Amino acid sequence: MNTNLPQDPIILLSYINTQLRDHYATLAEFCAAMGTDQTELEKKLRAVDYEYDPEQNAFV
Repeated sequence: MNTNLPQDPIILLSYINTQLRDHYATLAEFCAAMGTDQTELEKKLRAVDYEYDPEQNAFV
């Protein structure tokens, strides 16, 4: 995962949801722009009980 992203899962969650809301239409677009692996990112947030919902374009 991109080392410039927050490492704490809860802070990461907040950061990503804000970025998705304000700048990116999809999680794939965010991951491409940030140079991070989408599967790894989803796995990290799944570990704290959050899943990506494409309809809401957010982790919920």
